[in-house]
Amino acid sequence: MSTSLVEARLRQRNAEANGSLIGYLPVGFPDLRTSIDAACAMVEGGVDIIELGLPYSDPVMDGPVIQAATVEALKNGFKLRHGFEAIREITKRVDAPILVMTYWNPVMQYGVQRFADDLREAGGAGLITPDLIPDEGRDWIDAATRADLDRVFLAAPTSSDERLRAAVEASRGFVYTVSTMGVTGTRNDVDSAARTLVERLRAADCEFSCVGLGISEGAHVREVLDYADGAIVGSALVRGLAEGGPARVREVAAELASGTLRIAPSA
Repeated sequence: MSTSLVEARLRQRNAEANGSLIGYLPVGFPDLRTSIDAACAMVEGGVDIIELGLPYSDPVMDGPVIQAATVEALKNGFKLRHGFEAIREITKRVDAPILVMTYWNPVMQYGVQRFADDLREAGGAGLITPDLIPDEGRDWIDAATRADLDRVFLAAPTSSDERLRAAVEASRGFVYTVSTMGVTGTRNDVDSAARTLVERLRAADCEFSCVGLGISEGAHVREVLDYADGAIVGSALVRGLAEGGPARVREVAAELASGTLRIAPSA
């Protein structure tokens, strides 16, 4: 079993910066070639780990910006094999671990071990599985272990301590800390919920916890990295891609990455 590329990057960025910036973009939006260029542009702008989304027909856990992008990708002909093609191309061009974010149904339809093996062959680091809980994830855990892939499960504020421990034990790479589930109010309220959840995960022996909560600027990244190992950004980057293509994605990533610096840039 080799060392997790994601864990190695998180450890590296904890040592040399405030932590890691994780950037999400869907494959195939607005088309396959542009999505590949945009993923590379994210890294050129300062993203440390890529979260590459596989468009799915029922993206119930995604926000409206990401839903609209994935719907367009599917209309434009996205196929599952395009995800593997994108990973091969991106890993040739930039040095950043790639985690695929996918709902579980496409993996089952493809074949769990076949998916794991093809993901590994393409150069992917692992999967984020938002609708798969550890209790029902034995097939994926076994397949990922055989293929030496990371397994990123989710933890939410509503999770019991027992479920948090299960997520920590089942995950390799990091635990995806979902701070907004069941939480309403201002951003300060959400940030407080995230801090509390990360503290609970630490108590459950979680080494790496990365947080996603509507982060849209470098100041937000800095806030999150005050208590977590990684800040996960999706909608701001997808919106940038829709508005200005890969060049705008690079600009957005660079502004977000300013929040990872140990010393804030001067005005």
